[in-house]
Amino acid sequence: MDSIRSFIAVELPEELKLELAQLQEQLSAGNKVQIKWVDPKNIHLTLKFLGNINTEITGKITLALEEAARGISPFLLRVKGLGAFPSLRKVQIVWVGLTGELDKLSKLQQRVDSSLVPLGFIPESRPFAPHLTIARLRDRATQVERQNLGRLIAEANYESSHMINVDSVYLMRSQLTNQGPIYNRISSIALK
Repeated sequence: MDSIRSFIAVELPEELKLELAQLQEQLSAGNKVQIKWVDPKNIHLTLKFLGNINTEITGKITLALEEAARGISPFLLRVKGLGAFPSLRKVQIVWVGLTGELDKLSKLQQRVDSSLVPLGFIPESRPFAPHLTIARLRDRATQVERQNLGRLIAEANYESSHMINVDSVYLMRSQLTNQGPIYNRISSIALK
């Protein structure tokens, strides 16, 4: 049995990815913190991380996603604000936030999550926090570096002029390589 690493996501428009690349450059300018920037072409909105799955169930996952998407019409999101997990004092992950039709996004995510339970996937225990990860700090980053980056993030006033038109969700494959992950679509589910 073959297995693949996979997740379910919303993809971003190319112009937004270019803008996020510029934001990464601004944040890294003169900043020597041990940061691993996410390749802008790989930035996406994760609805559910599946981990390693058997390739034989990708068809069943796609059918479950079609059921989850039924009755949810396309909607708009906007990228606004910067933040960090777990906090600005202990930065581990740098993210940009989302605004717009978050009620529809939450409904979609909940339906995706529950539609996969019959296939053996455990529902998320944490509340859904929609965000786009743009960087991860390496373990060797010091506490002072984390706090300094947290201050920079707190002072930033980021808002994109580009909208995300959420009209599809994707079952994605993630191949880990020494040069970073490579993402490929397995299936596409349109919102109607």
